[in-house]
Amino acid sequence: MGAAAANLVAVPLRAMGQTQEVHRIGFLSFGAAPTSRAHEWDSAPFRELGWIEGKNIVFETRYAGDSVELLQRFAAELVRLKVDIIVTSGTDAALAAKEATTSLPIVLYAAGDPVGAGLVASLSRPGGNITGYSVLTTELRAKRLELLHELLPAAQRIGELVNPRNPLWKIGHKKYEEAYRSLGMQPIFVDVAVAGDVGHAFVELAEQRAQALVVPEDNLFDANSALIMGTALRRALPTVVGDTRMVRDGGLVTYAIAPGEGDHRLAYFIDKILRGAKPADLPIAQATKFRLIINLKTAKALGTKIPQSILVRADEVIQ
Repeated sequence: MGAAAANLVAVPLRAMGQTQEVHRIGFLSFGAAPTSRAHEWDSAPFRELGWIEGKNIVFETRYAGDSVELLQRFAAELVRLKVDIIVTSGTDAALAAKEATTSLPIVLYAAGDPVGAGLVASLSRPGGNITGYSVLTTELRAKRLELLHELLPAAQRIGELVNPRNPLWKIGHKKYEEAYRSLGMQPIFVDVAVAGDVGHAFVELAEQRAQALVVPEDNLFDANSALIMGTALRRALPTVVGDTRMVRDGGLVTYAIAPGEGDHRLAYFIDKILRGAKPADLPIAQATKFRLIINLKTAKALGTKIPQSILVRADEVIQ
């Protein structure tokens, strides 16, 4: 499958030696399967609610690399497997799952604008078979632009990587461009649809004389974080990033959702549905905890001075 990965972890119930019912949860995402952890999420919130993997819950995980076709195929496969719930990471995965089923419960592990994307009728009354967690993508991106302007007030030509396959780009880009203009900055949007586009994107940014770079949250960019951040550092481009992994890989600064909040929300929704609740009756949860992280090691390498006004607000500083 090339960059795509399918990680099958279903366990025959007899092999578990258990008589209690074992629930199967499907997980669908772009990107590659994580190598450092068994899952993208923390299992502790599940254990707190009584769900123990291999005992009364098992996961079927599917990672589609950068292939839209494979994402759709995996969504249909999870439906055929008759999992109890499909968990989706990213709006694109949620749309693929929605197309595959109108009856199986779908839980959003992270979705930028569930209403704008047409996934749910409203945040308070989702309706249908979908509920979960919204990450407020448009608002977060605007806050990061404000942070960039405070960090580099003289920078006007700002490059930004765009995944044209991400449905959120089509939904929110006009409002987002207004945020750039309100701060006196000119966006230079460069498409990166697959990992192989990264090198060409940085060439284009150089040709257009970008003074800084924004890398938003996106499963494709997250999966290629080391490549993107390493290239930005070599080209001496200060980066404001959308994911904590990126700032640890060399990004200059991030304002992102606090790690762990999504895991607790995911466990909550799965627990509720497995105990009989209907997705239509479970309001969409919104992110409430955020972290400002600054990479001083990167700042030193770039010769960038971090204003004290930003340093005093930082939740974490990477030395």
